[in-house]
Amino acid sequence: MRKYEPRDLEVIMDIGNRAWKPIYAMFRSIYGDELFGVNVPDEATEKGRQIRCSCSEHPELVMVCERNGRVIGFITLLLDRTKGVGEIGNNAVDPLSGERGAGQEMYRAALDFFKSEGMRYAKVTTGMDESHAPARRAYERAGFKIHHENITYYQKV
Repeated sequence: MRKYEPRDLEVIMDIGNRAWKPIYAMFRSIYGDELFGVNVPDEATEKGRQIRCSCSEHPELVMVCERNGRVIGFITLLLDRTKGVGEIGNNAVDPLSGERGAGQEMYRAALDFFKSEGMRYAKVTTGMDESHAPARRAYERAGFKIHHENITYYQKV
């Protein structure tokens, strides 16, 4: 694990865009094309756009996971110093990397960072659908236990 460097941007945007393909496919199947298009203007680049914003606004809160000199994952972080809560944002391991354990390494690094910054709690949000099941399992393995479930409804008006 290491701090983000500007040279990492294109690689982590690509990882994010590819890692979210199945999630966006699930969203499209649930929402339909019209509502999906409202929420995700361009599914091929939307996650990369979000990652670019994180790297631009708070590069000090982005970490990358590297193996043999190659970036295989990333994690974006947020700090709420008022509440003492650190939040894991967008994160992914390259689906083509074949690496095992990289996600857990990233979560350990994030938790260590939160602790070093004086955070009292760590937070991560994910979906309850089948596409997010691997993320839920990974967060639980990393020690996240306290949770509540919610649901988002849409209606055409």
